[in-house]
Amino acid sequence: MDISDVIEYLRMVARSVGAEISSPFFYLQFGLILTAAGIALAANAALQARINTDSLADRWPPPLRRLAHLLVESFSTIVFAVLVIAARIAMYHSTWPSRSYMLVVAAKLALAWLMIRLVTSVIRNAFLVKLISVSAWVIAALSVINQLDPAVDALDSISIVLGGLRLTPLVVIKLGLLLIAALWLTNVASNFAENRINQSTDLTPSIQVLLVKMIRMGLLILAVAVALSAVGINLSALAVFSGAVGVGIGIGLQKIVANFISGIILLADKSVKPGDLVTIGESSGRISAMKTRYISVAAGDGREFLIPNEDLVTQKVTNWTYTDKNTLVKVNFGTNYESDPRRVCRLAAEIAGSAARAIKSRTPNCILTEFAETGMRFSLTFWIADPDGMDNVKSDVMLSLWEAFKREGIRVPYPVRELRIRGGALPVDTTVEVSN
Repeated sequence: MDISDVIEYLRMVARSVGAEISSPFFYLQFGLILTAAGIALAANAALQARINTDSLADRWPPPLRRLAHLLVESFSTIVFAVLVIAARIAMYHSTWPSRSYMLVVAAKLALAWLMIRLVTSVIRNAFLVKLISVSAWVIAALSVINQLDPAVDALDSISIVLGGLRLTPLVVIKLGLLLIAALWLTNVASNFAENRINQSTDLTPSIQVLLVKMIRMGLLILAVAVALSAVGINLSALAVFSGAVGVGIGIGLQKIVANFISGIILLADKSVKPGDLVTIGESSGRISAMKTRYISVAAGDGREFLIPNEDLVTQKVTNWTYTDKNTLVKVNFGTNYESDPRRVCRLAAEIAGSAARAIKSRTPNCILTEFAETGMRFSLTFWIADPDGMDNVKSDVMLSLWEAFKREGIRVPYPVRELRIRGGALPVDTTVEVSN
């Protein structure tokens, strides 16, 4: 189709539209359509005022409940289609030849919209529903007015040739729609596979995440390949873009590729896995999710640290639950020199052993570590079964130590300062001890 054919086609359409508008039946049909639309909107408003959509069909099975909600939401379109079809039947029998072409078009478009809404009701993504609904309705509208084939020819007449690849607006539209459909099906299939894998008790969390990622990536590559082949694009024709993609990876996508590869390595070597308690730099918390680019570490105070996978491969990582969840808790404290160190150690070990979360099979240990200027320094160690809440356990033991020291008369050292005041009300060179 060249430019002269397009111009001639537009002239023909203009003459047809002009002839239709000049007919008095055009305005009659237009009025009937407006009247049907007004009645449909009024009926829909009356229905919405009488029905509580939130509690509609609560006891029905889910498919029937969704159908009931869909029918209520589309009630105005249903009423409009019924009225227009009734008006078309009336005009068909009262005029000859039939003067109801616009009514036929309006009825078909309304019915097409109802069918599209019914089909897309199974899709949960709102954006995808709107995109599919509008695209399908435009195609249906062009088909109803017998303009689908000319529109397809016009979209296919404009092309750009890149190497052995011919791109037209029609190819781009088809490819976009097929990719959307293929990616949606891929997402549904991968979610189903993920649910089945996560329910398996024979697989470790890291293997589960690795399998899910491999399935998602494989299905994504398959969906893209199928969509390209469906529109007639030979995959070998895309070889011209491989060099550009390689340059793009080399210039700006190093970190993305490095994080992706690092994520695969982490899942394969099982050094970290969902549920582990880790410390990375100044960030500590439990791994809540492992993504393609990063891991999510929940700090326990509402914050979540998103740490790139590459950092876990290249930096020092403390995994508190790598091979064993048992965790050693260390409490440092001091007493003055008037206390009996052996008695202090026995008392501290008894308090640590009586802690609620202390492992009873491992005896706590308390040692004297230093004779400092202000007093003796001790180190108390004991084991707990899980590192979660380690600071709370440590605080409870220190509070119990304080109460025991007060009860047994053991004093905690504190610094002593000397003030030498020269002159004033006190005698010269008088020494005053001030204790904090």
